[in-house]
Amino acid sequence: MSDKTIIVMPAYNAERTLERIVAEIPNHFAAELIVVDDASSDRTVEIARRLPVTLIQHAENRGYGGNQKSCYDAALERGADYVVMLHPDYQYDARMIPAAVGVLKVGVCDVVLGNRIRTRAEALAGGMPLVKYLANRGLTLIENVLAGQNLGEWHSGFRAYSRAVLETVPYRRNSDSFVFDSQFLVQAVDAGFKLGDVPIPVRYFDEASSIGLLSSSKYAIQTLWTFARWYGHRIGLRSSLFSAGRQSQHPTQP
Repeated sequence: MSDKTIIVMPAYNAERTLERIVAEIPNHFAAELIVVDDASSDRTVEIARRLPVTLIQHAENRGYGGNQKSCYDAALERGADYVVMLHPDYQYDARMIPAAVGVLKVGVCDVVLGNRIRTRAEALAGGMPLVKYLANRGLTLIENVLAGQNLGEWHSGFRAYSRAVLETVPYRRNSDSFVFDSQFLVQAVDAGFKLGDVPIPVRYFDEASSIGLLSSSKYAIQTLWTFARWYGHRIGLRSSLFSAGRQSQHPTQP
């Protein structure tokens, strides 16, 4: 029996880009494409209904993190062996999905992120605003040092996971806000899973979603607080984010 890959897309007001990103996904690679609409106020649902996707609708907006929880729950319920989370804003090149899942299948990594920042020149030429580039670089550097990792970036909307990761990481306890992503990765590191990345071309443009300065600042503070909670947990100050404990079959990184 072949492995089952499911692609999930947490959508919110994605009417301008949803059809484009779905069209870019390699044909027949995934067993199912799931779009979870987080009570969009635009035509996202109308567009999704005419696409070859499984549509799940939230009656009320649950937030970015809350949307991902629904995505992963749905993928696990459908028996996914590998799950790819792809933002539907067309910032990330869906053609790299087979490469990311391939890394998971050979066991090199358990978590694979799309890295948009191969070089400074390429990132800026692709439209990434300078302030976002600098913020991404600075926060990623801090996160790598604190977590003992060497990821190209921690803030990617292109992520691939093995089923074991989603079954182990207690993601349902995470925030429903943007910091969900940081919490998930710290939990994965705490559980001893292997993290890596693949290069993704940078695509910033008017229709692509992007959080504002205030939200970005809040996200950075919450991310650092997540690390503080993790370090406290490691010295005996138990946190609900990490109460599942480390998994012995996945030795923790130093």
